Amino acid sequence: MKKRLLIATGGGDCPGLNAVIRAIVKRASFEHNWEVLGSIDAFNGILKDPMHIIELTPEKVAGIHIQGGTIIGTTNKGGPFNWPIKNPDGTWTTVDRSQDFLDRLRYQNIEALINVGGDGSQRISQQLFELGCPVIGVPKTIDNDLSATDFTFGFQTAVDIATDAVDKLVTTAASHHRILILEVMGRFAGWIALHSAIAGGAEVCLIPEISYNIKNIMQAINERIDRGHDFANIVIAEGARPVDGDMTFVESDEPGAMKIKLGGAGLRLAQELKNAGCTIDIRVTILGHLQRGGTPNAFDRILASQFGVKAFELVLQEKWGSMVAYRHPNIVAVPITEAIEKYNYIDLNSDLVATARGLGISLGD
Repeated sequence: MKKRLLIATGGGDCPGLNAVIRAIVKRASFEHNWEVLGSIDAFNGILKDPMHIIELTPEKVAGIHIQGGTIIGTTNKGGPFNWPIKNPDGTWTTVDRSQDFLDRLRYQNIEALINVGGDGSQRISQQLFELGCPVIGVPKTIDNDLSATDFTFGFQTAVDIATDAVDKLVTTAASHHRILILEVMGRFAGWIALHSAIAGGAEVCLIPEISYNIKNIMQAINERIDRGHDFANIVIAEGARPVDGDMTFVESDEPGAMKIKLGGAGLRLAQELKNAGCTIDIRVTILGHLQRGGTPNAFDRILASQFGVKAFELVLQEKWGSMVAYRHPNIVAVPITEAIEKYNYIDLNSDLVATARGLGISLGD
């Protein structure tokens, strides 16, 4: 009887997810004759009645490494510890179904779980591990906000997309003599914003790690005007905030969903600039989910493939509670606790920040 392995992809979608799935299946099937299953829409596939899981054969995953998204679906709603149920009065609440989840894994004779996801997904991995689940984590997020790994796959593709947007906005800003504000994703970290600002040549970059002062941004714009330029490009992370304010977000009331949804930082900045006396015409572009979609670049395909192969090796070694990680130039195993114990913010003393300042990019401080 074949041993059975389950893959789940959770949280936001991300370029490279299919490359991970393909790598796990190829490694598990060709050399070790494991049967690989996929849980549809993260853990929800196991928890639904009837269960929604599919067999992932080498034929089914052939060529999927070039595709965006994930062939087994993903969600940031529900899960074993936060399952939404509707009350008789029509209201919603959540319940803990973790033991039911483990029972269902045993019922399906699943001997290992590989959970592909970001910070929230890996926190679930750790909780399951503490309950005795044989789980291996694979870090995935365009935000690059997981500690213990140099990069997460999906990040470099998101940076490419954001940089391409900066490149395009530079030409329209120059043509119309405008200030163009580009809002990018990243949650509470500014990795996408800072990388794309440096690569695209933006004049201002605002990140969550540095609260900005609108007077300093106006000074940077005015100094640019004094040098003979009548346009400017600003990249702002969705989690950026002024020194006297909070991040811009809305609270979600969707059952089982994340409670805070960031967004709107670019529009707020435009109004702040106008209130500060900026007379140049301003336009705002919110890049949004374009950063998550599409074909992964070569770097992310390779990194995701390396993660997938290493994840199955950890299954063979029964190193449960571990997460694969990129420590240049090696792919290693680290405890999941190490990856989630602190958020991966940009180090303000890093060479990356020094490079931005050295290029004359204003960080708003």
